[in-house]
Amino acid sequence: MLNSMTAFAAAKGAHGAHEWTWELRSVNGKGLDLRLRLPDWIEGLEPALRARLSGALARGNVNLNLRVQSGEQGGRLALNGAQLDDILAALAKVEARALESGVTLAPSRPADLLAMRGVLETAAFETDTAPLCAAILADFEPLLAAFLDMRASEGAALCAVLNAQIDRIEQLTNDAAKAAGARSADMAATLQKQLARVTDNTESGDPARIAQELALIAVKSDVTEEIDRLHAHVAAARMLLAQGAAIGRKLDFLTQEFNREANTLCSKAQYGDLTAIGLDLKAVIDQMREQVQNVE
Repeated sequence: MLNSMTAFAAAKGAHGAHEWTWELRSVNGKGLDLRLRLPDWIEGLEPALRARLSGALARGNVNLNLRVQSGEQGGRLALNGAQLDDILAALAKVEARALESGVTLAPSRPADLLAMRGVLETAAFETDTAPLCAAILADFEPLLAAFLDMRASEGAALCAVLNAQIDRIEQLTNDAAKAAGARSADMAATLQKQLARVTDNTESGDPARIAQELALIAVKSDVTEEIDRLHAHVAAARMLLAQGAAIGRKLDFLTQEFNREANTLCSKAQYGDLTAIGLDLKAVIDQMREQVQNVE
C-alpha cells in the first residue's frame, strides 16, 4: 500500500473538567520532522505522542497541535509572591530616587500591581496529571487512525497516477525502439558520408583506422543500451509500487535514472522522430517526479 505524505485530521475530546482540540497535519519532507505544540504541564504527554507518531510514520513534515482548556474547576488564579516581591523592591527604589530628586509620585494601587505580568498566574487544579494524560493519549488513537486513513487514500490516488505515467513511459520506450529501427536507413547514409570524410583525411587509408572510426561513430549513435535501461527502470518502478510502504526515496532516485536515460537518448537521436519521443519521455518523467515528491 502506497501512502501520501499529505494529510490532515482534527478532533475534540474531554475528560472531567478539561476539554481539548486536536489538529494533525503533514506535508512533504525529505525525512520525518515532528513538530509538537502541547501543554507542558501534562507530564509524559510529549514523549508518548512523539513515540506513537514515529512508530506510525516514515517521512513528512508533521505538525501536531493540542489545546487543552479547563472548566470552572480546572484552574485557579495564584499569586506569584517572588514576582511581587521583585516588583515592590523595584518600586521602592523608584520612589526613593524620586524623593531624592524632589519628584512627587502618585501612590501605587494594588490593582496596578496585580495587572503587571507574572504577578497573577493560572495554576492547574490537579497535582496529578496522569489520569488526564492517559485520557488524552487514548483519544489520540482515533485521530491518528483517521490521519493514516487519509494518507492511505491519497496514496491510492497517487499510485493510480504513477501507474498511468509508467505505462506511458513504457509505450514511449517501445516507440523509441521502433524509431531507432526506422533510423537505420538514414544512419547508413550518414555513416557513408562520415566514412568518406575519414578516407579523404587519411592518406594511407589504413583499414584499422577506418574500422576504429566507424566503431566510434556506431557507439555514439547506438541507443540500444538506453532503451534497455528504460525498460529495466519501468520494471523496477512497477515492482516498487507493488511493494508499497515507504518507497518515496527509492522512487525519487529511479525518476532521476529515467531522466538520465531520456537525456542520453535525445543527445544520441540524430533523427527527428526519435528526438520527439525523447522529449515526450522527459515531459512524462518530469510529471512523474513531481508526483513522487508526495510519496512517503
